[in-house]
Amino acid sequence: MEKFSILIVDDVPENIYSLKMMIEDSFDVEIYSALNAQEGIEILMKEDVDLILTDVQMPEIDGFEFVDYIKNIERTKDIPVIFITGIYDKDEYKTKGYNLGAVEYITKPIHDVLLNSKLKVYIDIFERRKQDELQIAEKEKVLIHQSKMATMGEMIGVIAHQLKQPLNILSLYCNDVKTSYEYNEIDEKFIEDFSKNTKEQIQFLSETIDGFRNFFNPEKNKREFFIKNAINTSIKLLGNQFEVNKIDLTLEVDDEKVYGSETELEQVILNIINNSIDAFNERAIENRKINISVLSKQAYTILIMEDNAGGVNIETLEKLFDPYYTTKANGTGTGLYMVKLVIKNSFGGDLKIGNSKDGLRYIIALPQKRL
Repeated sequence: MEKFSILIVDDVPENIYSLKMMIEDSFDVEIYSALNAQEGIEILMKEDVDLILTDVQMPEIDGFEFVDYIKNIERTKDIPVIFITGIYDKDEYKTKGYNLGAVEYITKPIHDVLLNSKLKVYIDIFERRKQDELQIAEKEKVLIHQSKMATMGEMIGVIAHQLKQPLNILSLYCNDVKTSYEYNEIDEKFIEDFSKNTKEQIQFLSETIDGFRNFFNPEKNKREFFIKNAINTSIKLLGNQFEVNKIDLTLEVDDEKVYGSETELEQVILNIINNSIDAFNERAIENRKINISVLSKQAYTILIMEDNAGGVNIETLEKLFDPYYTTKANGTGTGLYMVKLVIKNSFGGDLKIGNSKDGLRYIIALPQKRL
C-alpha cells in the first residue's frame, strides 16, 4: 500500500536526522529531505509528497519564501505545511506563516509527543482519503464493465450483420459450384476464381472476428500509436452502419500520435458514433453528417467529433456525464460517464462536450507521450 510521505526541509543536517528518527520511531512513512528550498522544490516536482515540515530560518531562500513559491504551483499548492522554528515564534511571524498557507507551527526544541499527535492527524486523513479513492476506483471499474457489456450488446447486431454478408456470398459460390458442375463448366479458370473469391471472404470473416475479439480484450497495453488507426478500426467495426443509416462521414486526420490504450480509444469513438446514430434515428434527421477531425496542440492530440443531430438543451448538457443519466428509452446511462473515465484515467486527457451550430461537438485532448 502507498505510504504517507513527508518532506523535511532544513539547512542543518543534524536537525533533519533527529526529526527523521523521531518520526520513524512512531510511524511507517516515506521521508524525503532537503538542505535548502531549491532541493525541496526539485523533490516536490518529482515525488508525491503529502506533508512538508520546513524550517523558517534558511540561507538564500527562507521558509516563508519557499512556501510562498510552492503555493503558487498547481502540483504543490494543496500540500499542508508545518513550520518548525526556534526564532520566528512570535505572533507576527505565526500570522505571516498562516497567511501563506501553513497549517501548523512547531517551536524548537521539538517535543516528540506533540510532533506525533500533529502528524497522526494528517496520516489519518491520508489513510481515509486512500480508502475513499479505492472505493471510488472499484465503483468506476464496475461502471466501465457495465458500459463495455452494454456496448457489446449493441455491437452484436453489427457483428451478425457483418458475418452474414460474407456467409451469404460463400453460400452463393457453393451453389455456383454445383450448377457449374451440372453444366460441365468447371475448368482451371473457374477453380482459380473460386479459390481466390472464397479466400477473400474467409479472410474478411477472420479479420472481422479478430477485430471484435481485440476490441473486448480487457488487457490494457499502453503505448504510442497513430490515432488514425484507432479511428479506422472503429469505422471498420461499424461495417456498413454509415451506409444503412445514410450518414455522410468526413474524416480529417494525418499522422498524429497518442499515448494510451488503443482499444479503449476505439471504444470511446464507437460509443460517441453510436450515440450520434441513435440521435439521428430517434429524431428522424435527414442529411445526416458526422465529422471527425484531428489536430496537434503542444503536447496533446485533439480529437474533434461532431454530428448534426440537433444537440441537447443546457440542462441535459450539464447531466450528460452523470453516472446512470441517459436520454435513451432503454439506455444504461453509463456510456458517456465511461467515456469520461477512460479519457481522464486511462489517458490523462480531457473531454469537453458542447452544442455546435447543428448538433453535439466532442473535443477530446489526449497526450502524445507518456505523462
